[in-house]
Formats: sequence, C-alpha cells, structure tokens
Amino acid sequence: MGKKNLSAGFLFMAGFMVYGFVLIYLRDFAPGKADWIAAYAIGEHFEARLAHVHGNLFGFLNILIGYLLLKLPIRDRTARTISWLALAGMLMPLGILSELWFGLPPVLVIIGGVSMVAAVSMFGLAIMRNPGSTEYKSAEEPFSE
Repeated sequence: MGKKNLSAGFLFMAGFMVYGFVLIYLRDFAPGKADWIAAYAIGEHFEARLAHVHGNLFGFLNILIGYLLLKLPIRDRTARTISWLALAGMLMPLGILSELWFGLPPVLVIIGGVSMVAAVSMFGLAIMRNPGSTEYKSAEEPFSE
C-alpha cells in the first residue's frame, strides 16, 4: 500500500507546479497583465490560485500518506481504504478547475474534500488504535509488491 499515492502525488504536484508557472505568466508577462492584477483577489483569479494551492497540498498529502502506508504496519484493508480516499481527495482541486473552466457544479470539490478529510482522519485513528504503528516496516525493498 502507498505506492500509488506516491506516484500520483508526485505527478499531481508536478502538474499543479506547471499550472503555477502559467499563473505567474498571466500575472507578470501576459498581455493584459494589469487587468489580471487588478482582479487578482476575486472571482476567477481567486479560484485559479485556490486550485493551484490545493492541488499541490493534496499532491503532497498523497506523497506523505503513501510513504507512511509503506512504513507503518496498518492493516491491509484499512490501508487500502485510506489510500483510495486520499487519491479521491485529489478530485477537489480538479473540481475547482472544472468549475472555473467549464462552469460545472462543485460536486467534485465536495467529494474530494470529504474524501481527503476522511483519509486523514482514518489514518490518525488507525495509528492511534494500533500500538505497533510506531514500529517501522523494514526498509528493504519498500516498493516491492
């Protein structure tokens, strides 16, 4: 458990980092940058930055969750549920972008947000309930299936 979260988290962060460069271009170099700066804190500009920040945060959370799932002795069923909930959490920033670009309702935002809160909460409870969860798994071949 956790390898999918590591991979998806790094790729997701990379994508939202590139999106950050697009936002920098729009703010600093694009034609009409003065209009962009004037509306920077409201409407579409705020939503764009919100997606960028949450995309990187949720990517990082998947990296952290994936690493810890590889290292901590969490039961397989619980670990699988946490892993999938964390992956589903990445729907939140994608939902923000789908609202911004396509005018879709915020369904993905809600599903993603609830999923990530559930994953983090479930992980916290799993660690608290498992007295052996502070003992790390062997570092040998952590990515073997």
